[in-house]
Amino acid sequence: MKTEQAMASFAALSQPTRLAAFKLLVRHEPEGLPAGEIATLLDVPHNTLSAHLSVLARAELVLSQRKSRSIIYRANLDAIQAVIQFLVNDCCVADSVTCTSLESTMNFCQPQLEKPESL
Repeated sequence: MKTEQAMASFAALSQPTRLAAFKLLVRHEPEGLPAGEIATLLDVPHNTLSAHLSVLARAELVLSQRKSRSIIYRANLDAIQAVIQFLVNDCCVADSVTCTSLESTMNFCQPQLEKPESL
């Protein structure tokens, strides 16, 4: 991943509604959610949400697909994985212990024992 793409991802996620939308879509993988349902769950006007989803789509963090009359949005997990890899790519250069410690904290697929952060 190039620095410019990483910066676009960070910028897209730096706004509270966009971050909440992305996290919501991650929780609804792999089915995704229709735009109207995202707006309802986040209590955001449809036109406002549309603008936020456009920013996330330009940063390649969300994917969309038309299904009948709805547009279904999904989190682009490959893109977020690339962002994470970009952030930690150089972790082993100085000290392999640091990298091992970081790997042990990045176990994403374990069931959460706590409720997800509120939106």
